[in-house]
Amino acid sequence: MLRSLLLLLMTFTLVSTSLYSQSKLVEGKFLDEKTMRPIDELEVALKNTTNGKTIVTETDADGIFKFKNVPFGKYRLKVIDKDYNAKTFNLFEITEEHKEHYTFNMDDENTFKTSLKVAWMFNWGDRETTNNAGEKIIKEHYWSHLTGKIILGIYAFCLILIFFYSVLQLSLAIAYVKNKKKKKNEVKPVFDPAKAPMVTVQLPMFNELYVAERIIETCAAFDYPKDKLQIQVLDDSTDETKDVIAKKVAEVAARGINIQHIHRVDRTGYKAGALDAAMDRVQGDFIAIFDSDFVPDADFLQKTMPYFENEKIGVVQTRWGHINKDYSLLTELQAFGLNGHFAIEQGGRNAAGHYINFNGTGGIWRKTCIEDAGGWEHDTLTEDLDLSYRAQMKGWKFKYLEDVIAPAELPITMSALKSQQHRWMKGGAECFIKMRRRLITTKGIKLSDRIHGMSHLFNSSVFIFILVVSLLSVPVLQIKDSFSDLNLILQFMAFFIISTVFLMFYYWQSYRDKTEKKLGSFFRFVGRFFEFLIVSMGLSLSNTVAVIEGYMGIKSSFVRTPKFNVAKKGEFKGNKYDKKSLSIINIGELLLFLLFAFTAVNRAIYGDLGMVPFHLMLATGYGLVFFYTIKEIRESGK
Repeated sequence: MLRSLLLLLMTFTLVSTSLYSQSKLVEGKFLDEKTMRPIDELEVALKNTTNGKTIVTETDADGIFKFKNVPFGKYRLKVIDKDYNAKTFNLFEITEEHKEHYTFNMDDENTFKTSLKVAWMFNWGDRETTNNAGEKIIKEHYWSHLTGKIILGIYAFCLILIFFYSVLQLSLAIAYVKNKKKKKNEVKPVFDPAKAPMVTVQLPMFNELYVAERIIETCAAFDYPKDKLQIQVLDDSTDETKDVIAKKVAEVAARGINIQHIHRVDRTGYKAGALDAAMDRVQGDFIAIFDSDFVPDADFLQKTMPYFENEKIGVVQTRWGHINKDYSLLTELQAFGLNGHFAIEQGGRNAAGHYINFNGTGGIWRKTCIEDAGGWEHDTLTEDLDLSYRAQMKGWKFKYLEDVIAPAELPITMSALKSQQHRWMKGGAECFIKMRRRLITTKGIKLSDRIHGMSHLFNSSVFIFILVVSLLSVPVLQIKDSFSDLNLILQFMAFFIISTVFLMFYYWQSYRDKTEKKLGSFFRFVGRFFEFLIVSMGLSLSNTVAVIEGYMGIKSSFVRTPKFNVAKKGEFKGNKYDKKSLSIINIGELLLFLLFAFTAVNRAIYGDLGMVPFHLMLATGYGLVFFYTIKEIRESGK
């Protein structure tokens, strides 16, 4: 290391040898001040501060380095030892009259700090070309400079897409805020038992041993005319859950409630297949759907059914509540994100008249709407999003009720959260591929609805752009170090930090409605927002894989999100569905944690703090996701 060498003196000699009228021979020598011995195998880089071009050589056995035919201009000298310790020396200028000798003195305080050698990516690729005079010249690092431009182009493109995503989310937040005043004056329809239509409640299940009885009992307790209520338990279970359901259904039926247990042996189409298969047994004109982890209130149907008096409404969707929000930081962050979706995205879209989606559960369909839209299809993992768009493009209206809450259980493990996210992200990509052309070509759709609809279907792809920006941020730093002529582009791209501000406004609107409107709540929000952002970054690798699978048409089974029926710490001791193992994605998350942690520390040592916060967030996100997973694997093995 140079620290051990105690290099305190460098003699740098500029000798003018005019090979060309506009260039010089640059040479110098490195000595150890203590021993006065030459230092060999030092990498010496001469960087033009105007165009960013860098030329590199090494010191020989005598400590001597040479650069031939160096064009006139201002330069910095950078030296890197064998251990990748680096030091940059002051500016100097090469001119026609330049014949000075330079001496650089160093003391113990300025010895080189251990850090990543950042120049290697862009110290290659010379190209021989011809100037205007027909003379052959060498363009140092031509191809590496071109590579830098390409990387910056991709980097900028992804940032622009993220920016537009944030702008559209901002527009939804603004629509939501504007609509809040109108909602105060909205006259809500009143439920009339005498006019109550026939409603079928469908409960799709697959191996839901821990929650099956709860949801059946909850729906059996609906405060709705019993002669107008049918319950269908759509059971695809392959374990003892089917026996638990059969027993519970018999108990409920004995109380005079119209309930059916429909058990499929063939799971064709998974959830969508089960919903479709049961359609010919539906007695109601309206179909309410609940996943097994939901616990709707007894007056759910009373609050929702009156809105169907408007015959154009095909779906009434309610807001998800969270019965175990305070279980852990993981559940709190999920609640934070989902509240943003249900308050601002669903509320904003509905307020602006844009397409929204049935969220798979906690909502009610008009049966004729399902039939008119073509019924349930199972060529995507998000059958709810698929049918929602087909129905709205047929002219059906959707009503979103923010004030009606359908409580549900949030995933309490990282593996359960990932399986849920994988299904949502992949299904969203599949729906984009399926619907994009139809959304563009279908007549009668407003331009704003087309734009927001395309954005909605494309939303899951934002994780690809986040991952690409994250990965490219490392070579971008190296480009900044190597090519000063490209720094203006980097400075311009810093503008896109406003995307974060837009997203903060988006989530603040949902958060402020749930807290006291004080300054302290805002600071708590800022902390929670960045926690959410950090974990979202950590999930970007697994979510990106899911999105790419969706775009590539790679089919996979419907991976259910494990349900635990757990609301408090200490209640969860693991269960038969909680199976975990280390995957290749987990290894990738570990490697990304190490990469971004090392990069952040390295740049901090150099004093280049511009991207350090970003890389620390990435390192923290990937680290949390990985170590959370490892902890769960270890605990499941006990």
